Amino acid sequence: QVQLVESGGGVVQTGGSLRLSCAASGGTFSWYDMGWSRQAPGKEREFVASMSWRSGSAVYADSVKGRFTISRDNVKNTLYLQMNSLKPEDTAVYYCAAENRYWGQGTQVTVSS
Repeated sequence: QVQLVESGGGVVQTGGSLRLSCAASGGTFSWYDMGWSRQAPGKEREFVASMSWRSGSAVYADSVKGRFTISRDNVKNTLYLQMNSLKPEDTAVYYCAAENRYWGQGTQVTVSS
């Protein structure tokens, strides 16, 4: 059973930065496609970024392209999301996922204006 635990969320001012982490256990992390999604109050969950285990290539939502960077450390079994130039509309609960099948409990990110 794969377990994912997110951390690193918090409150930050507009223009600030945060780095989210997602620690994975219970599976072969290096073989999983990993990704981040987010859900703002009253809205559906939306894709943020993903990274292929095979190629290491990353895909981003247009809304975060150029500001967010997804990365992974297969030795530490950890996925990261570096978020820069944060905007109030980035406020949401951020979830990491493995293979779009296993999900963490989420971490809250709040960007104040």
